[in-house]
Amino acid sequence: MQKRNIVTYIRVIIIIIPIILGSCKEKHTPKPRGFFRIDLPDKEYTKLEANLPYTFNYASCAKIEFDNSKNGKDYWINIEYPEINGKIHISYLKINKNFDQIIEDTRKLAYKHSIKADAINEKVFSNPEKHVHGILYEIEGNAASSVQFFLTDSVDNYLRGALYFATEPNKDSLAPVINFVKEDIKVLIESFEWN
Repeated sequence: MQKRNIVTYIRVIIIIIPIILGSCKEKHTPKPRGFFRIDLPDKEYTKLEANLPYTFNYASCAKIEFDNSKNGKDYWINIEYPEINGKIHISYLKINKNFDQIIEDTRKLAYKHSIKADAINEKVFSNPEKHVHGILYEIEGNAASSVQFFLTDSVDNYLRGALYFATEPNKDSLAPVINFVKEDIKVLIESFEWN
């Protein structure tokens, strides 16, 4: 009888010990993918002082790069953000009885990103005193360009801008820098003047 009790106790112990040991483990759940923290530079705004048919205020953390590679396309510049690896490409055209075609081409360039975009929001801008009118396109999603805009006086001058980053588009990881530069674009638009 005693042998039987010992065997029963051993069986109970063999069953209980793994249960006790197994229940002490922490449950691990996978953590969501994280992104590196982005330290955004401080900024103040400076007026663009150059021999161009336009002027505007831009962030002091950005650099103006004159783009001479456009085969005779004068007055094209890039606003470069070296710390965040982004650029606003600015192109300028003189209107020559082709205003409707230029505006349609601009719309097509913005909506070309609709394949990857979740939404495209248009914000109309108008400053009649300075003869500056335009549209800001906010392109949401994993599109290559998240912000585009154009400004015109509707008669002689037209300017287009497009924001690009030298990285694979990812709306979650780029959101802080997109918002950072979007503020600068709004300042650019609000301070814009034709020379």
